[in-house]
Amino acid sequence: MLNRWKPLIAGTSLFVILVLSFASYYWKRSAPLHKTYGTRKSYDPLCTGRLARDTITQLKNKHSLIIAPYFDHRKGTLVRVISIIHHKKVKELYCLFCCRKSGNVSAVKAEIEIHRDRFEFPYGTADLLCWEPQNCSPRYLSMQPSLELDLSQTPVFEIKNLNTETSSLEFTVCISTMFGDYNNVLQFIQSIEMYKILGAQKVIIYKTKCSPLMEKVLRYYVSEGTVEIVPWPIDLYLKPSSYWHHSMDAKDIGYYGQIAALNDCIYHNMYRSKYVLLTDADEIILPVKDVDWKSLMQRLQKENPGTGVFLFENHVFRNNVFAATSPFNFSSWSDVPGVNIFQHIFKEPNRKGDFNNKKMVVDPRKVIQTSVHSVLNMYGDPVEVSSDTAFLFHCRIPERKDLTDGSLVRDPIIWKYNTSLIANVNQVLQKSRILPADAKL
Repeated sequence: MLNRWKPLIAGTSLFVILVLSFASYYWKRSAPLHKTYGTRKSYDPLCTGRLARDTITQLKNKHSLIIAPYFDHRKGTLVRVISIIHHKKVKELYCLFCCRKSGNVSAVKAEIEIHRDRFEFPYGTADLLCWEPQNCSPRYLSMQPSLELDLSQTPVFEIKNLNTETSSLEFTVCISTMFGDYNNVLQFIQSIEMYKILGAQKVIIYKTKCSPLMEKVLRYYVSEGTVEIVPWPIDLYLKPSSYWHHSMDAKDIGYYGQIAALNDCIYHNMYRSKYVLLTDADEIILPVKDVDWKSLMQRLQKENPGTGVFLFENHVFRNNVFAATSPFNFSSWSDVPGVNIFQHIFKEPNRKGDFNNKKMVVDPRKVIQTSVHSVLNMYGDPVEVSSDTAFLFHCRIPERKDLTDGSLVRDPIIWKYNTSLIANVNQVLQKSRILPADAKL
């Protein structure tokens, strides 16, 4: 990209060079908070180096993983680089801006903000704050652990969110992360179809690995336009844990780096979706008083003007407890691996005062840093939504070991969606060829 500047720089007169040098010197003197560590001409190989196209890029120090830089219009001239770093071994990083206006490459020391929800793992999600130099107007930057490295070998990253276009989507669901040999096919299809019924236009999945059958389902949804797959090869660089805390599994990073994925999903959809839902594939935010998410959010926004983060209480529906009689137990579905949510209508009562694994609907423009069950840094305050308005339907293995099956609460709320959901699921099973076209449904 920077080769386009060669003729301009080569033909520039001595007078213009002196003027640019003076301007650069003046800028350095007038912006002490965001110190510039020198400039290089734009014909330097740095900005004609390899353009990073992978979701995760490892820097030369081996302890810094760059995901993506996003221009943060809320902070003026800040580029926020979503990353994963070692909390002890990474002490400094530098942002190298490819400045279109000045024709220089300017190096600025990054401010490193490690998210507090690291849960004792050595690696955690971090924001690398890069303040754009004056007279720069970059489209690309690079990250370096040292200014002494060979810049010609440095990967270059495209800065995203330079333009704040009007939201084209109303609801986007972010699912992270899909790993192992994930094969809960039936429940996954039921969840995606419920998201669509409730108002989702896009579902984004950060995928490390899944079963071949699940791959088949994903290909169908990608071709349909509902699902967007973000490759998440975290296991190529770190030893990820499938647990949330380091004491449970002493690996490099928790739960396959899902917090970094969620933050990337927020910024990726900052200006293209009005709302973003942060859930797992076995979770559905269910309205109780409203027919869909649109009417639910209109209600909540009217009651809480200006709020951008809404928390929904988690209700565990045990997937090992079956309804005695279920009108929605289809023999054809028994051939599909996974859980049939229609069969599980008994939930664990929540105990007041206990921690609850809430999930969220957020206005991405109000979020600065998010964790899994709460937003860490935001504009404004969050609102906890009453469970008689909406709650998180979470069909999974038992969570409260102290409860017997007889202590569960019967709640067949999912049955009210049976007509449209069953028809939609059957259609997907046939169109994706999970079931043969002549299968009796």
